[in-house]
Amino acid sequence: MTEERKYSIIAVVVIAGLLIAPHVMYSVLVMKMLCFALFASAFNLLLGYGGLLSFGHAAYYGSAAYVTAHAMKWWGVTAEVGLLLGAAAAAFLGLVFGWLAIRRSGIYFAMITLAFAQMIYFLALQLPFTGGEDGIQAVPRGYLFGLFSLRSDIVLYHFVLVVCLAGFYIVYRAVNSPFGQILKAIKENPDRATSLGYKVSHFKLAAFVLSTTLSGVAGGLTALVFQLASISNVEWTMSGEVVLMTLLGGMGTMIGPVIGAGFVVWLQTYLAPYGAWLTIILGAIFVICVLLFRRGIVGELWYRNLIPGFPYRRE
Repeated sequence: MTEERKYSIIAVVVIAGLLIAPHVMYSVLVMKMLCFALFASAFNLLLGYGGLLSFGHAAYYGSAAYVTAHAMKWWGVTAEVGLLLGAAAAAFLGLVFGWLAIRRSGIYFAMITLAFAQMIYFLALQLPFTGGEDGIQAVPRGYLFGLFSLRSDIVLYHFVLVVCLAGFYIVYRAVNSPFGQILKAIKENPDRATSLGYKVSHFKLAAFVLSTTLSGVAGGLTALVFQLASISNVEWTMSGEVVLMTLLGGMGTMIGPVIGAGFVVWLQTYLAPYGAWLTIILGAIFVICVLLFRRGIVGELWYRNLIPGFPYRRE
């Protein structure tokens, strides 16, 4: 059996499980997992395949949530239009901030992205349409294409599932295309990529904008699911969480960030009664993962040939 056929079978099984999930689990929890899985996958496209560590991805995730929530509550647009507006806002911010940030690399790039994110956080507190610390509450879910009511959690779940699967497919196609191969080459050796005639800055900016756009889609979906766009969506801790999800699951793998996101959301949900101990537990898990599984959960399994595929080169 070829590797492609194996992955096709795995994909079918996973999709079948996701279709059953809302009937055996709390549908809102599964939707939250899907949204963060898409967010982590978008971040992984930038870090795992492009080698660009952004500490400010909450800016795009949260901005899209605010734009989607505002458009649906005050402009009365349908869900798909609100989602597109949120994604467009994230893409625009990604284009502007990315164009400025990619002029630097390493820790300087990371700090610039963090600075831009903090600027967005300040604007979210001060601008009148964001609601300040209260955020935008009671966001109506409305109708999909003006026909299907999203007030039902099951209907909304299937919409979120379709959008997230489309997002995962975009990431998969981007990574397994000539663009993705060039991106990997730039990550490994940018000077060699430049000598081969590739405009490194253009490819970095394209990856940055694609990543921020998909992060915006995840943020817009989150606003729909919880009917809320809050200041926590643009806090620096949100940027830290997506880094944790990606590294915990396995940076540079397709399924790793999805597993990492699901695991972190599950812990946050079921360990919430422990309050501040949750942060300590997450920190301890992250330390253990870095020390014992430096490629992440999925990355380590792949490296040891315990699951199909082999994205890492043996040292």
